[in-house]
Amino acid sequence: MRCLAERDATGLYPILFSWPSVEGGAWSLEGVAATDLNTELEQAWRAERARFRQYDERFPGGDHTDLLPAFTEWPGLAPAVPATAASPGPDEAAAAVVRCLLKKPCGLDDCHLVLAPAERSADVPVVIGWHAETSLDLLCALLRSWEDRFGARVVVLQGAQMWVSVARPPATAEHAAHIALEHFLTDTDTMREFTPFADYAAGLIGAHVWQFWWD
Repeated sequence: MRCLAERDATGLYPILFSWPSVEGGAWSLEGVAATDLNTELEQAWRAERARFRQYDERFPGGDHTDLLPAFTEWPGLAPAVPATAASPGPDEAAAAVVRCLLKKPCGLDDCHLVLAPAERSADVPVVIGWHAETSLDLLCALLRSWEDRFGARVVVLQGAQMWVSVARPPATAEHAAHIALEHFLTDTDTMREFTPFADYAAGLIGAHVWQFWWD
C-alpha cells in the first residue's frame, strides 16, 4: 500500500512479478494508445463467430454452443460501474486482493515486488516486457479501459498468468455477461474450451479479482 501511495512521487508502479515471463517484443505504449478498442474488439468478435461457424460445418451435430458468448450483434463496450461511497477505491481494492492472494496457496512464491516505471497499472505489461499469447496492444488498451470503467488494477503477472483487482465489479447477470465477452476476446484460456460462458460470467458478479492465463 505504501508503494501505491508513493507512486505519484516516484513514478514507479508496484506489482508482483515473476521474471521468466519477460521476452520483450515490438509492443509499445504508442501502440496501446493508438488502439481503437471498440473497433478491435468488434473485429475479434466477428472473427470468433466465423470460427465457430466453420467448426459447425466441419463437425456437424457437435454441441459447444455453451462456450460461445450469447451475443448475436456486437454490443459495444460494457457500461461503467460508477463509484459510490460504499465501493472501495482502486488502490484499496488492489491492496486487499494482493493480501488475499498472498494468504492463499496460489503458487506466488516465485513472485517478487517490482517497481515498474509506469504511470498506470495497465501499462506495466508493456513497460516490463511481459509476454503472453495475446496482443499486448489490445490487452493493455482494454486494461486501461477497465481502469476507467471498473477501477481495475493489474496486481500480479506470473508467467503467462495475470491477476487484476476490481474495485467496482458487475452486480447483475446481464452486465457480467457483457464484461465476460470482453474477457473472452482477450483469447484467455481461463474460459475457452473449459468453462461454459454463462458459468464464467456468473462468477464475475461481485468479484473483486479477475484471473487470466494464456498458453
